[in-house]
Amino acid sequence: MAEPRLKKGMISHGVASQNRKARFDYTIKETVEAGLVLKGPEVKSLRLGRATITEAWAGERDGEMWLFNVYIPEYQGGVLSHFEPRAPRKLLLKHVQIDRLLGAIARDGNSLVPLDIHFNERGVAKVLLGLGEGRKKADKRHAIAARDWQRDKARLLRNK
Repeated sequence: MAEPRLKKGMISHGVASQNRKARFDYTIKETVEAGLVLKGPEVKSLRLGRATITEAWAGERDGEMWLFNVYIPEYQGGVLSHFEPRAPRKLLLKHVQIDRLLGAIARDGNSLVPLDIHFNERGVAKVLLGLGEGRKKADKRHAIAARDWQRDKARLLRNK
């Protein structure tokens, strides 16, 4: 299969956008990879790495999973079709996965947060969702202390 032609600076596969704060604010118990329903200009904008998912969340609407509050700016490459930058985007999951995730969210009080949007080896846009429990302030301080200790420990071992 021929490699799709990409302009300079576009991502063919790899991470397009990442939510680094999610792993700090939530204790991620489980991750699920889901497909995204996107329009052509949205994919082009994602390939430029211009999306923001720091305030995004996933939820249920009409029995389907949707990704809300993702900011994908309009592609400025002369495309005539326009789209809403913060429009909800449908997630592609199997019904068994949707039922299990909705049950975990309702029962345990967890949240479904996007961890990153990436392109797989075939060039298809995917979102990595994390099923996480919100951390309290004391938990965040503990996570900072553990991360600092790991960094100091690595530094000490490297200097020996």
